[in-house]
Amino acid sequence: MKVYISADIEGITAIAHWDEATIGRPGYELLREQMTREVIAACQGSLAAGATHITVKDAHDSGRNLIPDRLPELVELIRGWSGHPYCMVQELDRSYDALILIGYHSPAGSGANPLAHTYTTEVNQIRLNGQRISEFHLVSFTAAYEGVPVVFLSGDAELCAEAKTYDPAIQTVNTHKGRGRSVIARHPQQIVAAIRQGVEGSLRRLAEYQPRRLPDHFRLEVDYKEPARAYRQSFYPGCRLVSDSTVCLEVSDWFEVLRALEFIVLS
Repeated sequence: MKVYISADIEGITAIAHWDEATIGRPGYELLREQMTREVIAACQGSLAAGATHITVKDAHDSGRNLIPDRLPELVELIRGWSGHPYCMVQELDRSYDALILIGYHSPAGSGANPLAHTYTTEVNQIRLNGQRISEFHLVSFTAAYEGVPVVFLSGDAELCAEAKTYDPAIQTVNTHKGRGRSVIARHPQQIVAAIRQGVEGSLRRLAEYQPRRLPDHFRLEVDYKEPARAYRQSFYPGCRLVSDSTVCLEVSDWFEVLRALEFIVLS
């Protein structure tokens, strides 16, 4: 069994401030440690369920957060960013049997996580076919594009609920819930145990999961905080300015959505 794990930090247990997500700032080392523990738990659950290959993508900020020598020796770790449009699931392909998401968070425009955003803090919202989307949706659509089921997610309470709406079969572990600029969380060790158990359980039921079907058409809308950026990004091929701060792109191939995001959001 070949398993891919993508890990972010803003949905890791009890994180409550941008300092804790930023290298060199107060609290970062504590949350880096917790992020590593939660990824280790996902790896242990995968191994217990029979995984023979595990790829882990460090998918937060610099891509250099996880402590490499703490991970099981079987793990292949991807650090940093290649620039490939698959981004948080770089190297994911049809050879993988399952995708697991650790530490994911609510989207830009949400009040359910004090660190809510989608790819960048420079946008107010990203919508796909009229629906506000998160990084969870983006990587889940990429997994569907490659024919890989998403079987497990850990992250804040609102995102876990959104994941269940997207696919009721996804196993989730709620790490905390946001209230204004605060979070309410269970003990980190309880979350680590729940992730290990949840990942193992979902992989043991892998036959029950199916890759999601993608829509036939995609209407991507990005609302920028700065109108000047929207104007500039509207010159990306196929994009058009639909308001002072919003650009729109309509395509039929999911990879074209990802390619556009690489240039109009991430660059």
